[in-house]
Parts: sequence; C-alpha cells; structure tokens
Amino acid sequence: MCGRKRAEIIGQADKYMDTSKIIAIIGLGYVGLPLAVEFGKVRPVIGFDVNGVRIAELQSGHDRTLECSSEELKLAVQLSYSCNLSDLQQVQIFIVTVPTPVDQTNRPDLTPLLKASETLGRALKIGDIVIFESTVYPGATEEVCVPVLEKFSGLKFNQDFFCGYSPERINPGDKEHRLPTIKKVTSGSTPAVAEEVDQLYKQIITAGTYKASSIKVAEAAKVIENTQRDLNIALMNELSLIFRKLDLDTLEVLQAAGTKWNFLPFRPGLVGGHCIGVDPYYLIHKAQEVGYHPEFISAGRRINDGMASYVADETVKLMLRKGISVLNSRILILGLAFKENCPDVRNSKVVDIVKTFHGYNTQVDVYDPWIDSADALHEYALQCLLQVPNAGLYSAIVIAVGHRQFIELGELGIKAWGIPGAVVFDVKSILPLGAADGRL
Repeated sequence: MCGRKRAEIIGQADKYMDTSKIIAIIGLGYVGLPLAVEFGKVRPVIGFDVNGVRIAELQSGHDRTLECSSEELKLAVQLSYSCNLSDLQQVQIFIVTVPTPVDQTNRPDLTPLLKASETLGRALKIGDIVIFESTVYPGATEEVCVPVLEKFSGLKFNQDFFCGYSPERINPGDKEHRLPTIKKVTSGSTPAVAEEVDQLYKQIITAGTYKASSIKVAEAAKVIENTQRDLNIALMNELSLIFRKLDLDTLEVLQAAGTKWNFLPFRPGLVGGHCIGVDPYYLIHKAQEVGYHPEFISAGRRINDGMASYVADETVKLMLRKGISVLNSRILILGLAFKENCPDVRNSKVVDIVKTFHGYNTQVDVYDPWIDSADALHEYALQCLLQVPNAGLYSAIVIAVGHRQFIELGELGIKAWGIPGAVVFDVKSILPLGAADGRL
C-alpha cells in the first residue's frame, strides 16, 4: 500500500514537470514577450499576437518595447512566433497576457480579454488549461472569461478544460527586477490544476512562487498591489499641494521624514501607465457592483488624476508672475512616456498637461527621445518633435519624465531651450533645489 501511494505521488510529480506540452502566450506586449522568452528557453512555446507587424519584428530579432534585447530573443531557442489561428490547435496550455485598460469614463474595458477568450474557445480541446495573467477585478476569470470559453468551445469548465490565474508583475523599463527574479502568485480552478500551474511557473521563476487558495484570491491580490501604491502616491501628491501653499519644498520634507526607519519612500508625481493608474478602477467597479462605494480609493484616484492639470496651471501662474505672456506662448514638455527610461506611452498623464496648456491657447511641443512618435500619433493624435528642440525658443519648460538624457543635460542644458528667464517646472525633481521655478 505504501509503495503504491509513493508511486502515485511520483507519477503526479512527473505529470507536473511534463515539458512536452506546448504553451501559447497570447499577446506579445510588455508582459507576454518576456514570459514567452523565458519559457522558450526550456520548452516549446508559440508566441501569438494578432498584430502581424509585431510578429514580423520579433521574427527579425527586434523588440520595440525594449524589454528583451536581440541577444535575449536568441536564447529562447524553442520559441516561435505566429499570428495564424490554426497554429493554436497544437497547444495544450494557453497563457493570456492581453491588456485590460479602462474606457473614457474609467470603467473596465474587457474587450481585449473577451476577444482573446473567444479566440481560445475556438482552439480549446479536452484537457487544455487556460491561464490568465491580465489584471482584472476579483471574479472576472470565472464570471466573464469562462462562459466565453465554454460558449465557443462547446466544452465544460472543470470537466473538459481548466483555468488558472497568475497575475503579471512586469515593471516596464526595469532591468533589475526581471520576470524570473519576481515572486509569482499562482492559482488554479481545481487543486490539481493549481499545482500544475504552480509547477509550470517554477520552471522559469527563480524567486519562487506563491500558490493562492483560489483564482479569486489571486485576482484580488494583484489588483490591490497597485491600489496600495496609488494611494501612497496620492498622499504624497496631496502633501505636495499643501507644502507648496506653505512655501515648503516637498522633496526636502520627505528626505527629512525619510530618516525614520519605517517611513515609506514614496514621491509625488504623475500616475499613468498600465497598472497603477488603471488597476484601482477595476476594484472600484467591482466594489460598486456589490453595493459598496470605496471612498478612500476613489479619493486617491481623483487626486492623482488631477495632478497633470495642476502642473500646467502652476506653470501658467509662474509665467504670469514673471511677466511672461501666456497667450500664444511656446511651451516645451520633456517626456511623454508614463515613466522614465521606457518607451511605453499607455495611459500617459503628460497628455493631460498638453490638453490643459491648449486650454490657455498656448503652442505646445513634446520631446521624448525614448518613444516611437507613431505610437503618440496613434494613441493621442499628438505629433511629437522628431529632433532635439531648438534653443532659445520656449517661454516655459516642463520636465514631465525623468529620462536619463534629461538628467545628463542638467540645468544649463535644459534651460538653453528656453528664452531668457523662461519658467522651468520640474515634475520629477531631477534638477538641484532652486534650479527650477517650481516642482512637485
């Protein structure tokens, strides 16, 4: 009896370590591509994306997101790329990494997730597993995605096919915290599937995994990770609003407070991107759906969403105090990406600075050496400068993103783009204290 039980355990372990199953990564953006590359080093993987141009670029060894170098792509010897739906028929494990944005009213937009589920429903076979990594509200996998999978596959959930959820933790542009070195939360729709999903990720995650008790717990864990950060930044932004009225420099105050061992090192700033500025709205939506209005989370969102307009308004006030005409003035904004040293322009709050300046009838130029100008045009109908700005042209300069190129330029290099006495507003506090007319 003991020998038979031991054989069963060994057999289960072998099953979980089976690397013959083909994986498909659905969506090859900032999240999907690094995942496909890591799995492609150890087992067969199909990187699938509906964007044929993206597939062609990756096949040529180029990643426009800059998350993976050409050398890293070459290491994934078992990774192939495809935009052909028929290639999914050979797959047994599907991992969905499509974006989950919000719409213009800040409601969850699950369109990409629903379309991916529909596509996979047509490819599902008995015994297949679908793992979702896209950020959602608690319950979305089983309440929204599973019915679509069942409808288009004709199969029954937890009988013919199974699901897992393992929230992505990719930090775009971060070359220190990479996918393998970030602990991974995993979950599955049955205990056996949860174990299989956990063992799957252990093949590539050197930092280890954490197996949640349910898919819903894993979904909730993801959405509060960034809600917590959002609220901490909102506190810093509100402190910045207060300290400016008290004629105090916020960074100086935070540095002083930071000498205490348990003071958290958050900073004020614009909150954009695909996570911090979006995920709280998913939690707000679900809370309202069950009859609760989350006042604290909503207040944090209002503060952070209002900071871009605040930056523009304060810059205009500084111009007026210096006697600089605002009407038809030329203003330079440095940076459009949602964070430093990264080409990602999704949900960039810099766009709100541009819109507010346009409300003052100013001429605004945006310069960002990291982004693809075609992305700015597509996302925001915004034509960015393709070359370094001309010197001595601008009445005000807003340093919106702390790219290393702007840090290297320093005070004199940045001010050279302005007219004599031009206003400089340093959102990211990259210049020394006193070098800018204003900063958060």
